[in-house]
Amino acid sequence: MTEEAHSSTHPPLPPTTEDSWFSRLRLLRSRRVGPVTFHRLLAEHGSAQNALEALPKMARTAGMSGYEICSASAVAAELTAAKAAKARLLCFDDPLYPPALAQLTSAPPLLWSVGDLRHLTRPMIALVGARNASSLGTRMARSLAQDLGAAGFTVVSGLARGVDTAAHIASLKDGTIAVLAGGCDVIYPSQNSALAQDIAAKGLILSEQPMRRTPQARDFPKRNRIIAGLAQAVIVVEAAGRSGSLITAREALDLGREVMAVPGHPFDARAYGCNALIRDGAVLVRNAEDVITAHSPLSPGAQAPASKVQTAPTQQPPQQQAKATSAAAIQALKPPLPERPKKIPEKLAQLSALTRALAGVPAPPPEKRSLQETSALHQKILAGLGPSPTASDQLMRDLGLSPQAFAPALTELELEGKISRVPGGLLTKRSSGETG
Repeated sequence: MTEEAHSSTHPPLPPTTEDSWFSRLRLLRSRRVGPVTFHRLLAEHGSAQNALEALPKMARTAGMSGYEICSASAVAAELTAAKAAKARLLCFDDPLYPPALAQLTSAPPLLWSVGDLRHLTRPMIALVGARNASSLGTRMARSLAQDLGAAGFTVVSGLARGVDTAAHIASLKDGTIAVLAGGCDVIYPSQNSALAQDIAAKGLILSEQPMRRTPQARDFPKRNRIIAGLAQAVIVVEAAGRSGSLITAREALDLGREVMAVPGHPFDARAYGCNALIRDGAVLVRNAEDVITAHSPLSPGAQAPASKVQTAPTQQPPQQQAKATSAAAIQALKPPLPERPKKIPEKLAQLSALTRALAGVPAPPPEKRSLQETSALHQKILAGLGPSPTASDQLMRDLGLSPQAFAPALTELELEGKISRVPGGLLTKRSSGETG
């Protein structure tokens, strides 16, 4: 009697948080269950466990034979891998889940996270661009990310080569979020493994993919929608006509986010996408101030930057006010004057003294390189150049090359007609149809 009374109609206990996470993971990892289907099943059946029990019957009704839900052992293995990677599961109903991301119809039900989740509470700006970014492109990305981070934004990007890498490095001190296309414990490209460790320690890594998953081509557009969903605006710094950065921009437009772009030289294929975005209405970005003006990251009660504080205008006759407004508008359209180099006479004197000291000293022999090494070096230099002139010493520093390797390679490329020197010690890549 006691056993019968104990096992009769007593309502089941509510599932623990761990049980809920486990069931949700099993549901999401089951075949043909994506984010939209997951949310629909949860709404129809009330819980992930009820949805799991109903899935096989639903599959048979749909004409699918032999359908099996994700096994408990597969989810247990994923949880073990997550523990080893110190990853935390962020559910869609977690208070720390970003509200902006939750607005997506395809919002990720579950996100693996490694790092400080407090970065999700700050205003976010996405910064994306070409993997084969030019020296100017990576420099622009660094400048934007650094200034936006200092202004209070968290910089979001995809940990890819080129612009993404530059953006993460520059914003690491103030806050950055890397959204991965694969699992949180699979860093792609592998050359960014050290950077990913730094982001995990100081920033935040996010992924909706299972742990240990190597990213596939189809995973990158999914990653891009998360980048766009997190941010209140997406900045594109260099993008070819058909690139993942433009996919992110389209996702942002579909979500009602603002798209901003850095213009580039018309002859540079890497600038085609940005210029097209600007032509179609994207906000042109010259510096971080353009972004800050449109999207203030300040919290209530914070002091505004001095550049944005405006004093109340004094009372003036209407004609004088019109003249003042016109003059201010004309002044705003004028490009800023370049800073005058400081201490030019001292630098010239130092250079002259160095030249005299080196007079009569034989030049060091050129570095010996194989044909493969020479070709790789040439391609590295050409990839860092575009139609827009670039300072040779800046390019050398950006590429991390020594003067002994850089100078002879420039001469070789110049003799081959692949680069040109322009006044001011600047370099530019010659187009294929340009003759010299």
